[in-house]
Amino acid sequence: MQPEDVVHLLREALRTGLLLGSPVLIVGMLVGLMVSLLQALTQVQDQTVAFVPKIVAMVLALAVVLPWLVTQMTAYTQELIRQIPQVVLGG
Repeated sequence: MQPEDVVHLLREALRTGLLLGSPVLIVGMLVGLMVSLLQALTQVQDQTVAFVPKIVAMVLALAVVLPWLVTQMTAYTQELIRQIPQVVLGG
């Protein structure tokens, strides 16, 4: 296994992880921004007001994008398994 192979595998793993985590994180960030704006306007500073809507939105986002996430994870895993002989044998 060459160093270039390790770098390629690590780069693909990081890219896939960022791609899979981004939809839920973006939804959480946007909802958090909206709740923070609402809290600033109404001066309600309760922590549960900020926490509960973000969790609910993130769970709903996860439910919506779950089929896509599974498809992406399956494709990445299949590609990784397909590359095992090439990486191990150096061919």
